[in-house]
Amino acid sequence: MDELEFMRGRVYGADHDDPGPRAGRSYVELAGGPLDGLLLDITGRSGTELREGVGLRTEIGRYGAGGRAVYVPRGDGVPVYDWRGDVP
Repeated sequence: MDELEFMRGRVYGADHDDPGPRAGRSYVELAGGPLDGLLLDITGRSGTELREGVGLRTEIGRYGAGGRAVYVPRGDGVPVYDWRGDVP
């Protein structure tokens, strides 16, 4: 299994021992960038984050440890957030 295949179906920020989605939660797929293919749990996120996007901490982006990858919604009703770039 390669790294890309390993990452698919995993939830961003989830415990490594239980990385999959959970029943009763809402998810979007992250597309592009360092977190491509991961799922993001949007249950309980603010309306602003759901409309404007999120900055997610990642060590594998352009800025390394402490950096964030920015993802924005693709469009109304589309369960995908597209990568817009990395920020420190």
